[in-house]
Amino acid sequence: MILRVLKRNFSSRSPLILGIESSCDDTGAAVLRGRTLISECLASQMRSHLSFGGIIPPVAQDFHRSNIDDVVTKCLENAKIEPKELDAIAFTNRPGLALSLLVGIRYARHMSRKYNKPLIPIHHMHAHALTPRMENEDIKFPFMCLLISGGHCLLSYVKDIDNFLLLGESIDDAPGECLDKIARRLKLTNLRQFSNKNGGQSIEEAAKMCTEPTDKYHFPLMLKYYRDCQFSFAGLKNTALRSIRNEERKLSLDVDEVLPDYPDFCANVLGALTRHLCHRTQRAIEFCEGQHWFDNVQDRRLIISGGVACNDFIYTALSQMCESLNFKAIRPSKKLCMDNGIMVGWNGVEKFERNLDICPPSKIDDLDFFAKSALGDSFIDKVKEQNISCNWIKIPILKPFTRP
Repeated sequence: MILRVLKRNFSSRSPLILGIESSCDDTGAAVLRGRTLISECLASQMRSHLSFGGIIPPVAQDFHRSNIDDVVTKCLENAKIEPKELDAIAFTNRPGLALSLLVGIRYARHMSRKYNKPLIPIHHMHAHALTPRMENEDIKFPFMCLLISGGHCLLSYVKDIDNFLLLGESIDDAPGECLDKIARRLKLTNLRQFSNKNGGQSIEEAAKMCTEPTDKYHFPLMLKYYRDCQFSFAGLKNTALRSIRNEERKLSLDVDEVLPDYPDFCANVLGALTRHLCHRTQRAIEFCEGQHWFDNVQDRRLIISGGVACNDFIYTALSQMCESLNFKAIRPSKKLCMDNGIMVGWNGVEKFERNLDICPPSKIDDLDFFAKSALGDSFIDKVKEQNISCNWIKIPILKPFTRP
């Protein structure tokens, strides 16, 4: 369990919010006074997922049940805050694993009844997108946002706290899911240096070991002939899995042996995935400019968040692309890219200050949770109708992977 306590250098007039996160596998809580983080606590299930080979919903639910009271209690105790001092309790109610969300909403209702506090339901992906505004008050609306994680890949134009226009999403796998499954099939956890890392982290670290990627492993560009901002990672995953199987047979490897040139393999996988992300994001930027949505915006920004945003190779490539288009790429601190109670608490702060979605204790039984929830109004078809042909930006870090 990770616990952090920060100095309480805040204005007493700022709202005091408790954030609770339980949408997937990690149980998180945080107390914020406005933009100031007072304390946070996080219980992670990553080790158990490595043992099981992925997230198993009933196991994740049991973990939340066992930890949520302890996480919230320790967070409040270390913040030296009594629950009665809170202005409101924010909790994730969508989207996510249904069994995990159920634990969160039941606990939030329990606290609301016990301490007579209002609840603020939070959209998990909105919270990811808005977290950089906590760290940097200069980030104003509108901005573009790319959310990349183990469960999502969403590209949007953000007009306000609760006003998102969806430009593109994955039609199959999410990027983090793709990397995890490839890493698992590569058996990277059999190697000591990767035994305690998730799939995305392992592939990134392995790719760093490759100084000169070769042409041995080549992965085609996904959705090459579709002029929209949709994403697809299933083709990359399936091509990678076939390549691993064929190479293992060719080398007659034992069941627990790893490909000897796995760094080269991982570098090419990561390069292909990143190139796809950059191309779809570039088209989204050009679409927004064609709609004149940034004509009067002084600071043109692309927020990149979600667990996969921690990948420095991906973030660097997107930053280089943005620079060429007169945009600035911004991501939250790496710990805030991952699921946590801080992002939920901050979204709660912004909503409380705007008087948005605040549910009084008398109405909390009307609140529900949703395993699936749209990010916002869909502009996916409108992007397709524009049929935008892009002159792809030459991205320095992707140069070894721009083969025909």
